[in-house]
Amino acid sequence: MPETTPLGTTGPIKPILSDEERYKRAARQAAVGAATARFLMWATLMIGAVLFMLPLYIMMVMALKTPAEVSGSSVWALPKVAQWNNFNIVLTNPNAPFFAFAKNTITIATLSTLGVILSSSLVAYGFARVDFRGRDRLFVLLLSTMMLPAAVTRVPTFVLYTKLGWVDTFYPFIIPAFLGSAWNIFLLRQFFRSIPRDLDEAAILDGANHRIIFWKVIMPNSGAALATVGILSFIYTWKDFEGPLVFLNSPEKQTLELGLNTYRSLRAEQWELLMAGSVLVMIPLLVMFIAGQRYFVKGIVMSGIK
Repeated sequence: MPETTPLGTTGPIKPILSDEERYKRAARQAAVGAATARFLMWATLMIGAVLFMLPLYIMMVMALKTPAEVSGSSVWALPKVAQWNNFNIVLTNPNAPFFAFAKNTITIATLSTLGVILSSSLVAYGFARVDFRGRDRLFVLLLSTMMLPAAVTRVPTFVLYTKLGWVDTFYPFIIPAFLGSAWNIFLLRQFFRSIPRDLDEAAILDGANHRIIFWKVIMPNSGAALATVGILSFIYTWKDFEGPLVFLNSPEKQTLELGLNTYRSLRAEQWELLMAGSVLVMIPLLVMFIAGQRYFVKGIVMSGIK
């Protein structure tokens, strides 16, 4: 005979849980849900990381293969014997001097990065800490320049630099960097606004002006944001191909990206050497990003950029 509940309906009698037992059950369910969410998040991140690392794996594997292995084996296959001499061939090729290209690239990237940090921080300080008429409208106008593709201004810029006699020099990459960058100004402005104004007011009470506040208060407290701007600017300049291709003509003034293109024309179909050169060009950027990753993430987070 089926059991009868107090209300007269048939069915199994469900135990009545106390408040403490209900709380424990809810806590267990929440813990299981949180653990499942963490697992799914980490699994998704790991899959994404593997997918992003696949091109790097292929490049490194091909750089260590012989020409016969490159043409006769899968791109996924590991080399039978690692050909580390491929890197030496790239470094010692007299027709494409790697170290000369690296010197040019380091010169351009370092000077332009310093210019971007100095000019962008100055302009960002004005937008973040100085009250003047039309400031917000001017800032909107500055942001609107980010909507204009670089390809649209390439021809007028080339004509201007030709008139100035800057073509086939490093000036087109260095001088404009000291005139600010809209994206970097925006990032630094957001960070400067997060610094408490109490520091400014305390400095003003001590007789400080804007110059002292900028150098003694704002800049020392903006290391993470400045590191972020520096890393992004350096990587962009280091990997720039279109700019040097347009403005540099002399072989001895080529950058690493142009040098790889030159090496490709000299070593046609020798993919193992091209991949070895690509790995050599990438190593400094990889080291820089790993070393400054903590500051990079902190600068992005504290700037409010999402």
